[in-house]
Amino acid sequence: MNSFETTILGIIQGLTEFLPVSSSGHLVLFQNMLGFKEPELLLDCSLHLGTLLAVLIYFRTDLKNMVMEIWKGDLKNQHASLALWVVVGSVPTAVIGLVFKAPLERLFESVTIVGAMLIATGIIVALTRMIPEGYGTRTRVGLLAALAVGTAQGLAIIPGISRSGATIVCALLFGLNRDLAGRFSFLLSIPAIIGALAIQIDLDALERVGLVPLGFGFFSSAIVGLLALKLLMGIVRKGHLYYFAPYCWAIGLVVFFSSL
Repeated sequence: MNSFETTILGIIQGLTEFLPVSSSGHLVLFQNMLGFKEPELLLDCSLHLGTLLAVLIYFRTDLKNMVMEIWKGDLKNQHASLALWVVVGSVPTAVIGLVFKAPLERLFESVTIVGAMLIATGIIVALTRMIPEGYGTRTRVGLLAALAVGTAQGLAIIPGISRSGATIVCALLFGLNRDLAGRFSFLLSIPAIIGALAIQIDLDALERVGLVPLGFGFFSSAIVGLLALKLLMGIVRKGHLYYFAPYCWAIGLVVFFSSL
C-alpha cells in the first residue's frame, strides 16, 4: 500500500465518516477496487484517528467546558452532565465491540453485506423526514437516550451502517434537539475510536502498510473530515439529514446486485 492509495482512502474516510453514508462501507468498497486482498483494520483505525482529530478540533469548546465543569464537581451543569452521558453511552458500545468483535470483523470481507447495509442506512436517515417539526425539544440526554444511542453506535461497526446516521437519528427519535443530537453523536465517538484502536493494534499490519502511508491517510482524513463535519452539523441543524437517503439507496442497490 503506497501513500497515494492511503491518501485516497483518507479523503474517502474524511467525507464518509461524518456524512451519513457509512465510512466503513465505502472503505471496504474502495479497498476492493484498489485490489487489497484483505481489509487492513489498522489502516481503518488510523483513518478513524484522523477523523477523531477533526472531532476534537471542531468540538474543542464543548470538550474544554466538559473538563472544567467536571473539575468543579457539579454534575448538574450542562457540559458536566453531557460528559456523564457520554460515559454511559460508551458502555453498550464497548460491550458490543468486545463480545461481537470477531464475527463483525468478518463482515468486512463481504461486499454484498455492504450493499444491503447501505440500503438500510438510507432507510435510517429517511426516517428523519417523518419526525414532526418541533418534536425534538430535549436539551438533556438522559439515561435511556444515552444507552440507545450507544447501542446504535456499537451496531454501526457493521460495514454499510453509518455511525453518524444511526446515532443522530436515534438521538432525534428520543426527542433530543437537533444540535444536541449531532453534538452527542460525535462526542460519543471519541471513546469508541480510542477503544477500537487499543483493540486493533497490530504491529504486523503496521509493517505491511508502512508508517508513512499511514501518516498520509491520517492527515488527509483529518483535514477533509473537519470540512465534512462542519457541513453535516449545518445539515443536521436544518433537519435535512434525509437528503442522503437516495444516495445510500442508489449505491447500495448497485453494490448489492453487482456482487451477486
